[in-house]
Amino acid sequence: MKTALHSISYSGSWGQAKLPLEEIVQRASTLGYDGIMLAGKRPHASLLDMTPEVRSELRSRMTDAKIEMSCLAGYTNFTADAEHAEVPHREMQIHYVTELSRLAVDLGGTIVRIFTGYEHPLLPYSKAWDLTVSAVKECARRAADVGAVIAVQNHHDLAAHSDAFLMFLKAVDESNCRAAFDAWSPALQSDDYLTAAKKLAPLTVHTTIADYVRVPRFRYQPELVNYRRDEDYIQAVPMGEGFLDYRGFLKALCDHGFDGCVAYEMCSPLRDGNSLEVLDQYARTFVEFMKQTAAG
Repeated sequence: MKTALHSISYSGSWGQAKLPLEEIVQRASTLGYDGIMLAGKRPHASLLDMTPEVRSELRSRMTDAKIEMSCLAGYTNFTADAEHAEVPHREMQIHYVTELSRLAVDLGGTIVRIFTGYEHPLLPYSKAWDLTVSAVKECARRAADVGAVIAVQNHHDLAAHSDAFLMFLKAVDESNCRAAFDAWSPALQSDDYLTAAKKLAPLTVHTTIADYVRVPRFRYQPELVNYRRDEDYIQAVPMGEGFLDYRGFLKALCDHGFDGCVAYEMCSPLRDGNSLEVLDQYARTFVEFMKQTAAG
Protein backbone atom coordinates (compact mmCIF):
# COMPACT_ATOMS: atom_id res chain seq x y z
CA MET A 1 0.00 0.00 0.00
CA LYS A 2 1.31 3.41 -0.93
CA THR A 3 0.98 6.33 1.49
CA ALA A 4 -0.04 9.94 0.98
CA LEU A 5 0.00 12.99 3.22
CA HIS A 6 -3.19 15.05 3.02
CA SER A 7 -2.18 18.69 2.63
CA ILE A 8 -5.21 19.78 4.68
CA SER A 9 -3.17 18.71 7.71
CA TYR A 10 -0.92 21.74 7.21
CA SER A 11 -3.66 24.19 6.19
CA GLY A 12 -4.13 25.87 9.57
CA SER A 13 -7.85 25.07 9.39
CA TRP A 14 -8.09 23.91 13.01
CA GLY A 15 -5.59 26.34 14.50
CA GLN A 16 -2.57 24.24 13.64
CA ALA A 17 0.62 25.38 11.94
CA LYS A 18 0.18 26.36 8.30
CA LEU A 19 2.49 25.68 5.38
CA PRO A 20 2.31 26.77 1.73
CA LEU A 21 1.77 24.07 -0.87
CA GLU A 22 5.34 23.99 -2.19
CA GLU A 23 6.70 23.33 1.31
CA ILE A 24 4.22 20.52 1.93
CA VAL A 25 5.42 18.65 -1.17
CA GLN A 26 8.98 18.60 0.15
CA ARG A 27 7.78 17.83 3.66
CA ALA A 28 5.84 14.79 2.45
CA SER A 29 9.04 13.52 0.83
CA THR A 30 11.17 14.21 3.89
CA LEU A 31 8.67 12.48 6.17
CA GLY A 32 8.75 9.33 4.03
CA TYR A 33 5.47 9.46 2.11
CA ASP A 34 4.98 8.12 -1.41
CA GLY A 35 2.53 10.79 -2.47
CA ILE A 36 0.36 13.72 -1.55
CA MET A 37 -3.38 14.27 -1.30
CA LEU A 38 -4.00 17.90 -2.25
CA ALA A 39 -6.87 19.94 -0.83
CA GLY A 40 -8.68 21.46 -3.80
CA LYS A 41 -9.21 24.80 -2.10
CA ARG A 42 -7.21 27.59 -0.51
CA PRO A 43 -4.66 27.79 0.98
CA HIS A 44 -3.50 24.93 -1.24
CA ALA A 45 -4.65 23.74 -4.69
CA SER A 46 -7.46 26.21 -5.36
CA LEU A 47 -8.67 26.38 -8.94
CA LEU A 48 -8.54 30.16 -8.64
CA ASP A 49 -4.77 30.02 -8.20
CA MET A 50 -3.70 26.96 -10.23
CA THR A 51 -2.73 28.64 -13.49
CA PRO A 52 -1.03 26.57 -16.21
CA GLU A 53 2.33 27.91 -15.02
CA VAL A 54 1.63 27.00 -11.40
CA ARG A 55 0.49 23.50 -12.42
CA SER A 56 3.65 22.91 -14.43
CA GLU A 57 5.88 24.18 -11.64
CA LEU A 58 4.09 22.09 -9.01
CA ARG A 59 4.30 18.93 -11.11
CA SER A 60 8.04 19.49 -11.62
CA ARG A 61 8.45 20.05 -7.88
CA MET A 62 6.64 16.79 -7.16
CA THR A 63 8.76 14.91 -9.68
CA ASP A 64 11.97 16.27 -8.15
CA ALA A 65 10.77 15.28 -4.67
CA LYS A 66 9.67 11.82 -5.92
CA ILE A 67 6.17 12.52 -4.66
CA GLU A 68 3.17 11.15 -6.56
CA MET A 69 -0.13 12.91 -7.11
CA SER A 70 -2.21 10.43 -5.11
CA CYS A 71 -5.54 12.23 -4.89
CA LEU A 72 -7.08 15.66 -5.32
CA ALA A 73 -9.57 16.41 -2.54
CA GLY A 74 -12.75 18.14 -3.64
CA TYR A 75 -15.13 19.73 -1.13
CA THR A 76 -18.73 19.29 -2.22
CA ASN A 77 -22.17 19.44 -0.65
CA PHE A 78 -24.75 18.76 -3.34
CA THR A 79 -27.70 19.48 -1.03
CA ALA A 80 -26.50 22.98 -0.07
CA ASP A 81 -28.70 26.09 0.08
CA ALA A 82 -32.05 24.52 -0.73
CA GLU A 83 -33.63 27.80 0.44
CA HIS A 84 -32.59 29.46 -2.81
CA ALA A 85 -33.42 27.14 -5.68
CA GLU A 86 -32.74 29.89 -8.21
CA VAL A 87 -29.00 29.70 -7.47
CA PRO A 88 -27.47 26.82 -9.49
CA HIS A 89 -25.38 25.35 -6.66
CA ARG A 90 -25.27 21.85 -8.09
CA GLU A 91 -24.22 23.15 -11.50
CA MET A 92 -21.43 25.17 -9.88
CA GLN A 93 -20.24 22.14 -7.94
CA ILE A 94 -20.35 19.89 -10.99
CA HIS A 95 -18.21 22.45 -12.83
CA TYR A 96 -15.86 22.60 -9.82
CA VAL A 97 -15.44 18.81 -9.85
CA THR A 98 -14.94 18.81 -13.62
CA GLU A 99 -12.14 21.36 -13.34
CA LEU A 100 -10.62 19.50 -10.40
CA SER A 101 -10.52 16.46 -12.68
CA ARG A 102 -8.52 18.42 -15.24
CA LEU A 103 -6.19 19.66 -12.50
CA ALA A 104 -5.64 16.14 -11.14
CA VAL A 105 -4.65 14.88 -14.61
CA ASP A 106 -2.41 17.92 -15.19
CA LEU A 107 -0.58 17.07 -11.96
CA GLY A 108 -0.08 13.44 -12.96
CA GLY A 109 -2.96 11.88 -11.06
CA THR A 110 -6.42 10.54 -11.78
CA ILE A 111 -8.44 10.42 -8.54
CA VAL A 112 -10.72 13.23 -7.35
CA ARG A 113 -12.28 12.72 -3.92
CA ILE A 114 -15.76 14.24 -3.38
CA PHE A 115 -18.51 14.18 -0.73
CA THR A 116 -22.28 13.64 -1.06
CA GLY A 117 -24.40 16.13 0.91
CA TYR A 118 -25.64 17.07 4.35
CA GLU A 119 -29.28 16.50 5.12
CA HIS A 120 -31.28 19.71 4.67
CA PRO A 121 -34.61 20.47 6.40
CA LEU A 122 -36.13 21.69 3.14
CA LEU A 123 -35.20 18.55 1.21
CA PRO A 124 -37.00 15.25 1.86
CA TYR A 125 -34.52 12.41 2.07
CA SER A 126 -35.60 10.86 -1.23
CA LYS A 127 -35.32 14.21 -3.01
CA ALA A 128 -31.86 14.87 -1.55
CA TRP A 129 -30.81 11.36 -2.60
CA ASP A 130 -32.02 11.80 -6.18
CA LEU A 131 -30.42 15.23 -6.56
CA THR A 132 -27.09 13.97 -5.26
CA VAL A 133 -27.07 10.78 -7.31
CA SER A 134 -27.81 12.83 -10.42
CA ALA A 135 -25.04 15.34 -9.64
CA VAL A 136 -22.42 12.69 -8.91
CA LYS A 137 -23.39 10.79 -12.06
CA GLU A 138 -22.76 13.91 -14.14
CA CYS A 139 -19.48 14.56 -12.29
CA ALA A 140 -18.34 11.03 -13.10
CA ARG A 141 -19.20 11.33 -16.78
CA ARG A 142 -17.42 14.66 -17.12
CA ALA A 143 -14.40 13.34 -15.20
CA ALA A 144 -14.25 10.35 -17.53
CA ASP A 145 -13.94 12.72 -20.48
CA VAL A 146 -10.56 13.93 -19.16
CA GLY A 147 -9.34 10.57 -17.84
CA ALA A 148 -10.14 11.05 -14.15
CA VAL A 149 -11.89 8.89 -11.54
CA ILE A 150 -14.40 10.20 -8.99
CA ALA A 151 -14.00 8.71 -5.51
CA VAL A 152 -16.90 9.35 -3.14
CA GLN A 153 -15.96 9.50 0.55
CA ASN A 154 -18.48 8.37 3.19
CA HIS A 155 -18.28 11.63 5.11
CA HIS A 156 -21.49 13.71 4.82
CA ASP A 157 -24.93 12.72 6.10
CA LEU A 158 -26.28 11.29 2.87
CA ALA A 159 -25.19 7.65 2.40
CA ALA A 160 -22.88 7.78 5.41
CA HIS A 161 -23.72 4.26 6.63
CA SER A 162 -21.90 1.54 4.72
CA ASP A 163 -25.11 -0.11 3.47
CA ALA A 164 -26.49 3.21 2.22
CA PHE A 165 -23.07 4.07 0.78
CA LEU A 166 -23.02 0.90 -1.30
CA MET A 167 -26.57 1.58 -2.47
CA PHE A 168 -25.56 5.11 -3.44
CA LEU A 169 -22.62 3.97 -5.58
CA LYS A 170 -24.83 1.41 -7.30
CA ALA A 171 -27.44 4.11 -7.96
CA VAL A 172 -24.81 6.36 -9.59
CA ASP A 173 -23.80 3.37 -11.71
CA GLU A 174 -20.82 4.89 -13.50
CA SER A 175 -17.69 2.81 -14.03
CA ASN A 176 -15.38 5.63 -12.97
CA CYS A 177 -17.36 6.52 -9.84
CA ARG A 178 -15.67 4.58 -7.07
CA ALA A 179 -15.38 4.63 -3.29
CA ALA A 180 -13.01 6.50 -1.02
CA PHE A 181 -14.20 4.39 1.90
CA ASP A 182 -12.85 5.21 5.35
CA ALA A 183 -13.32 3.65 8.78
CA TRP A 184 -13.93 6.76 10.89
CA SER A 185 -17.52 7.38 9.88
CA PRO A 186 -18.85 3.80 10.31
CA ALA A 187 -16.92 3.39 13.57
CA LEU A 188 -18.72 6.39 15.08
CA GLN A 189 -22.05 4.96 13.85
CA SER A 190 -21.34 1.62 15.58
CA ASP A 191 -21.32 0.05 12.13
CA ASP A 192 -19.17 -3.07 11.65
CA TYR A 193 -16.50 -1.32 9.61
CA LEU A 194 -14.37 -4.45 9.16
CA THR A 195 -17.25 -6.30 7.51
CA ALA A 196 -18.13 -3.17 5.57
CA ALA A 197 -14.53 -2.94 4.31
CA LYS A 198 -14.83 -6.42 2.84
CA LYS A 199 -18.00 -5.45 0.97
CA LEU A 200 -16.67 -2.15 -0.32
CA ALA A 201 -13.06 -3.17 -1.06
CA PRO A 202 -13.69 -4.04 -4.74
CA LEU A 203 -15.06 -0.52 -5.30
CA THR A 204 -12.53 1.35 -3.17
CA VAL A 205 -9.67 3.19 -4.89
CA HIS A 206 -8.56 5.41 -2.00
CA THR A 207 -8.93 5.62 1.76
CA THR A 208 -8.11 8.38 4.23
CA ILE A 209 -7.40 7.58 7.86
CA ALA A 210 -6.74 9.20 11.22
CA ASP A 211 -6.95 7.80 14.74
CA TYR A 212 -9.07 9.02 17.66
CA VAL A 213 -9.93 8.42 21.29
CA ARG A 214 -13.28 8.96 22.95
CA VAL A 215 -13.30 11.64 25.64
CA PRO A 216 -16.31 11.16 27.98
CA ARG A 217 -18.46 14.26 28.53
CA PHE A 218 -20.88 15.02 31.36
CA ARG A 219 -23.10 18.03 32.03
CA TYR A 220 -23.81 19.03 35.64
CA GLN A 221 -27.47 19.31 36.70
CA PRO A 222 -27.60 21.25 39.97
CA GLU A 223 -31.27 20.47 40.61
CA LEU A 224 -30.33 16.79 40.75
CA VAL A 225 -26.90 17.25 42.30
CA ASN A 226 -25.76 14.92 39.54
CA TYR A 227 -24.35 14.71 36.02
CA ARG A 228 -26.03 13.92 32.73
CA ARG A 229 -24.07 11.88 30.18
CA ASP A 230 -23.45 13.71 26.92
CA GLU A 231 -22.00 12.49 23.63
CA ASP A 232 -18.29 11.77 23.70
CA TYR A 233 -15.81 14.24 22.29
CA ILE A 234 -13.70 12.58 19.59
CA GLN A 235 -10.05 13.60 19.95
CA ALA A 236 -7.37 13.02 17.30
CA VAL A 237 -4.29 11.13 18.55
CA PRO A 238 -1.24 9.55 16.85
CA MET A 239 -1.86 6.44 14.76
CA GLY A 240 -2.13 3.31 16.84
CA GLU A 241 -3.24 5.07 20.03
CA GLY A 242 -6.94 5.34 19.26
CA PHE A 243 -9.96 3.05 19.28
CA LEU A 244 -10.03 2.26 15.56
CA ASP A 245 -8.66 -1.10 14.43
CA TYR A 246 -6.83 0.17 11.37
CA ARG A 247 -4.69 -2.92 10.93
CA GLY A 248 -7.86 -4.99 10.72
CA PHE A 249 -9.51 -2.43 8.46
CA LEU A 250 -6.62 -2.27 5.99
CA LYS A 251 -6.27 -6.06 5.98
CA ALA A 252 -9.97 -6.44 5.22
CA LEU A 253 -9.68 -3.97 2.35
CA CYS A 254 -6.54 -5.52 0.85
CA ASP A 255 -7.72 -9.12 1.25
CA HIS A 256 -10.83 -8.29 -0.76
CA GLY A 257 -9.39 -6.37 -3.69
CA PHE A 258 -8.22 -2.93 -2.55
CA ASP A 259 -4.97 -1.82 -4.17
CA GLY A 260 -5.12 1.95 -3.72
CA CYS A 261 -3.42 4.63 -1.68
CA VAL A 262 -3.80 5.21 2.06
CA ALA A 263 -3.76 8.90 3.00
CA TYR A 264 -3.20 10.35 6.46
CA GLU A 265 -4.99 13.50 7.57
CA MET A 266 -4.95 15.73 10.63
CA CYS A 267 -8.36 17.31 10.13
CA SER A 268 -9.33 18.30 13.68
CA PRO A 269 -7.57 19.62 16.81
CA LEU A 270 -4.76 17.30 17.91
CA ARG A 271 -4.39 16.03 21.46
CA ASP A 272 -0.78 17.20 21.73
CA GLY A 273 -1.19 20.70 20.31
CA ASN A 274 -1.01 22.50 16.99
CA SER A 275 2.68 23.25 16.52
CA LEU A 276 4.60 22.28 13.42
CA GLU A 277 6.63 19.87 15.54
CA VAL A 278 3.45 18.06 16.66
CA LEU A 279 2.13 17.86 13.10
CA ASP A 280 5.41 16.36 11.92
CA GLN A 281 5.46 13.93 14.84
CA TYR A 282 1.96 12.67 14.02
CA ALA A 283 2.81 12.44 10.31
CA ARG A 284 5.96 10.38 11.02
CA THR A 285 4.06 8.09 13.38
CA PHE A 286 1.65 7.25 10.55
CA VAL A 287 4.52 6.28 8.23
CA GLU A 288 5.97 4.00 10.91
CA PHE A 289 2.52 2.53 11.55
CA MET A 290 2.15 1.70 7.86
CA LYS A 291 5.60 0.09 7.72
CA GLN A 292 4.74 -2.11 10.70
CA THR A 293 1.36 -2.97 9.18
CA ALA A 294 2.96 -3.98 5.87
CA ALA A 295 5.49 -6.12 7.73
CA GLY A 296 2.67 -7.99 9.42
